[in-house]
Amino acid sequence: MPYFDAASAAPLHPVARQALLAALDEGWADPARLYREGRRARLLLDAAREAAADAVGCRPDELVFTSSGTTAVHAGIAGALSGRRRVGRHLALSAVEHSSVLHAAAAHEAAGGSFTEVPVERSGAVDPATYAGALRPDTALACLQSANHEVGTEQPVEEVAALCAEAGVPLLVDAAQSLGWGPVAGGWSLLTASAHKWGGPAGVGLLAVRKGVRFAPQGPAGERESGRAPGFENLPAIVAAAASLRAVRDEAAAEAVRLRALVGRIRSVVAERVGDVEVVGDPERRLPHLVTFSCLYVDGETLLHELDRHGFSVSSGSSCTSSTLEPSHVLKAMGVLSEGNVRVSLPLGTAETDVDRFLEVLPGVVAEVRERLGAPVSAPRAPAPDASLVVDALGRRCPVPVIELAKVIGEVPVGATVTVLADDEAARLDIPAWCEMREQEYVGEEPADRGSAYVVRRLS
Repeated sequence: MPYFDAASAAPLHPVARQALLAALDEGWADPARLYREGRRARLLLDAAREAAADAVGCRPDELVFTSSGTTAVHAGIAGALSGRRRVGRHLALSAVEHSSVLHAAAAHEAAGGSFTEVPVERSGAVDPATYAGALRPDTALACLQSANHEVGTEQPVEEVAALCAEAGVPLLVDAAQSLGWGPVAGGWSLLTASAHKWGGPAGVGLLAVRKGVRFAPQGPAGERESGRAPGFENLPAIVAAAASLRAVRDEAAAEAVRLRALVGRIRSVVAERVGDVEVVGDPERRLPHLVTFSCLYVDGETLLHELDRHGFSVSSGSSCTSSTLEPSHVLKAMGVLSEGNVRVSLPLGTAETDVDRFLEVLPGVVAEVRERLGAPVSAPRAPAPDASLVVDALGRRCPVPVIELAKVIGEVPVGATVTVLADDEAARLDIPAWCEMREQEYVGEEPADRGSAYVVRRLS
């Protein structure tokens, strides 16, 4: 069964399994103790730290192991903000950061601080000049991921890091998605990552803090990991994480070329074989293994279930597959279509035949879901002589409001409008996206007794 969700968790690398089993026998003792078993454990821990630091591009004494990537992010942000509290309490971050960064920002704001979300372009990348404009005299920390976890777009970290350095602001880089492919370029100040993203075991994160960065660990003080990650080290998992990172890096150059070609094939074939689809993310400056696309008139949850039934494990940023009923904050910030969203992220070693079979299955699955939802498949009826129409889609989830809009747009004359009444949050994103794809004019959103009224003018 092809597993195409490596961006969530990569399969355990064989080297990680071997190292984990070996370390269970050799690394069970307390590395802080001076007897023989403790010294053996300390040697394993030091070797793992050196290997991880070499992959990150920092000194071993600048890197600590945490219990997860999220813990590393939270500890890094809290420690940097506290260390620079005399400068101010402002935090800058991109609008497409991982939820762990957004949650840390919300907690900082609740504690009396402030933060600014830097908008992104439609590709999902920030503009360095725009990011620099968000830096203030009281900015204590800036955050920017190295590559986006949902659409694969790589961020201009090197350029932003240089601008942050000019402003005297440290930059924290969340490198969870990219570290397995190579080190992060640029003068970053703090870096975080998560082992299960590159094929290491879950429950191991990395936090690197450059020398000279003001940093004050928060919470009760601990004796281990320089006081930045309290608790007993999970040494077998740490050893496995470091060993697998080194192994993945050895394979990265060749696999990046191979997987980039497979992803490029998905990008082009999906656009050719599946009508009414938007492939999102930067087509060039992107991770080699990840592609995301959104299909009009498709219920994301049903689509994922059908693909799973055909043997493919993929994920989605569509609100139709989330309990919050809101579209992914990443897709929302990019202003792209969210309904019928599919993220394909290929693990190392993905077979070309599996990708070919996915591309054979996908068009039929999308067509079946659209037919089940009553999406428009034939030419619209001739327009009536009267003017505007109102479509009541209140209480109906995505993609129904867009489907109802598509059904009636041909019934109004060119220049007339269709008003869609909807209370599904995804409509605020998907109706403008539909207008752009269909070359119709999105007039705007108006208040309504319930939900919102989205006005669309027919142009052709």
